[in-house]
Amino acid sequence: MRTFLLSIALMTIVSCVGIPEGVEPVRNFDLDRYLGTWYELARLDHRFERGLSHVSAYYQKRSDGGIDVLNRGYDASKNRWKEASGRAYFVSDENIGHLKVTFFWPFYSGYNIVWLDAEYNHAIVTGPNEKYLWYLSRTEKIDEATWNFFIVHAESLGFNVEGLIKVEHDQELSDRS
Repeated sequence: MRTFLLSIALMTIVSCVGIPEGVEPVRNFDLDRYLGTWYELARLDHRFERGLSHVSAYYQKRSDGGIDVLNRGYDASKNRWKEASGRAYFVSDENIGHLKVTFFWPFYSGYNIVWLDAEYNHAIVTGPNEKYLWYLSRTEKIDEATWNFFIVHAESLGFNVEGLIKVEHDQELSDRS
């Protein structure tokens, strides 16, 4: 019985690093070009980021081949910044944008880069299923045409764009450090 429960637990952990059905991660992925700061411009609602504005992610290469991840957002209801540090690793090939990320080891979740522009300025990222979707940009603002492209592309991938939350980056905050 113990072995059975352990097997179920391991399958649950492994299944969380999957990719939504019908969605493919980008190929010819270049981690060095992806590293650095990204701003979250839109997301589907989930409890980890609920109520946060000014959300950003910083990615830095680790000596073990992984990636240090620092997610940061402002919680206006508490008048403070909220941060989460984690680690990410490629699931298989380092040229494919399919990673697993952990903010609470040993539990990993899928981090799937499913669209990336040629300049590495805009990205669409999903979690292990269609409940998780993020639009990331190197800048805090984008034009209407870029926003519309994201909406159409996310919809074509099967995501419910009706539930998207636009992440506020407009208000100037005194503590940006």
